[in-house]
Amino acid sequence: MADIILNKKDTSKKTICMITEGSYPYITGGVSSWIQDIITGLTDFNFIIYALSADEDNEIKYKIPENVIAIENRILTGATPPGNMKLDKKFFNIIRNAHTDFMKNQDFSRLEWIVKHMQEKKYTKQFLMSHIESWDMVCKYGELHNPLYAFSDYFWAWLASHEYIIKILSWPFPEADLYHPISTGYAGLTAAVAKITSGKPVVLTEHGLYNKEREIDIKRAQWVKGYQRDLWINIFNDMSRITYDYCNLIISLFEHNRNIQISQGAKRERTMVIPNGIDSDRFLDLKKDSKSEFSIGFVGRVVPIKDVKTFIITAKIMAEKSGNFKIYIIGPQDEDKPYMDECSQLVANFKLQDKVIFTGKADVREYYRFIDIMVLSSIREAQPLVILEAFCAGIPVVSTRVGNVPEMLDYDEDLLADPKDSQKLAWSILNLMENEGYRKALIKKNRQRVLDFYNKKDLIDKYRSIYNKYIGGGKIE
Repeated sequence: MADIILNKKDTSKKTICMITEGSYPYITGGVSSWIQDIITGLTDFNFIIYALSADEDNEIKYKIPENVIAIENRILTGATPPGNMKLDKKFFNIIRNAHTDFMKNQDFSRLEWIVKHMQEKKYTKQFLMSHIESWDMVCKYGELHNPLYAFSDYFWAWLASHEYIIKILSWPFPEADLYHPISTGYAGLTAAVAKITSGKPVVLTEHGLYNKEREIDIKRAQWVKGYQRDLWINIFNDMSRITYDYCNLIISLFEHNRNIQISQGAKRERTMVIPNGIDSDRFLDLKKDSKSEFSIGFVGRVVPIKDVKTFIITAKIMAEKSGNFKIYIIGPQDEDKPYMDECSQLVANFKLQDKVIFTGKADVREYYRFIDIMVLSSIREAQPLVILEAFCAGIPVVSTRVGNVPEMLDYDEDLLADPKDSQKLAWSILNLMENEGYRKALIKKNRQRVLDFYNKKDLIDKYRSIYNKYIGGGKIE
């Protein structure tokens, strides 16, 4: 998809470049909804969306607000146009020294020279594959780190891991008054490069912890062999540290993640916590419809990270103990079609077709009108918006023990289960079904908690204040 110029820039407003990776505006979900809320709430700023993605033909999944003046889609994968192949030896000496600094001291000071050189000379990934100096480097590191496995495996892992980085180091960036990445990783590295080239400030918001999530993915991947695993993990860890080094402010959603950021190199004085917020008025006055059977909801994409399969297994366990319920799995089904097919087959195998309904993408408020209990079976979350919505709508929640969820559920062990623990999830749901007084007490307490601590207006006001504070300066610290 080509870059899009959407609306004329209002020169009276400052411009924020929001850097996304694999999310807004092409993928729906909690992070993307958060971005939409920030942009629509801050109409006193222009926004540019600098979206890192894997495909050119992306479909925009959101109604783009009028203060978004452009969407620039940058493709990490795929062919790279030819670049300058006349490399000087000084460049490779700096690269070698930078690798040593990165690995031994977490010193990223040479990155600025590399970026400015890459931007000036317009190098692309071809020099990684065809230059003798580059080949010597790969052979040396292969012998050092990967002596027991095939060199070909190491080479292709090394090339793949560095290809995206080389692209980012040589990309042009839109002019903006502040750059706002929504994760570390490639988005965070992009923001660091933008700061090096422009001198403008960077504010990071981490919903989860990107490098830790990628580490889990890598350790589960069957195709990663030998030192490749450490190679990828080290690169993602380095990109997090680079992001932290170049950020003026590092925001997390809750204190536990802030402490992890600090342990990974973020300077404490540059960190702060801003929890999620929702428009409570949209959920407070939903009329409660009555159903003859107990209604249990799941809101989220049908993808492995949400672990819908464990929820279906939970439904099977529940069906053996109680027949008076119906489950609604509410959310998009097209992001991972093979996984969706596996979930549908699991429902059929368990003969739960009359119990489990896949609604597809829908207006969740229509289901909040009658759902009695909300369930999250995810293996990873940060601070799920769906929990806040359910609380406001008067729906108690049962969830896996992930991210900030235990704190959101007041550390109530009757409502929490370990990831993959379908037995405990089933027990918690059935226990809540059987205790009306317990449900009513939770509804009252949870609703008040959202009103006190998770108000979207407060969230928007805090980001307005942050943008105004950092736009004034922005020199590299």
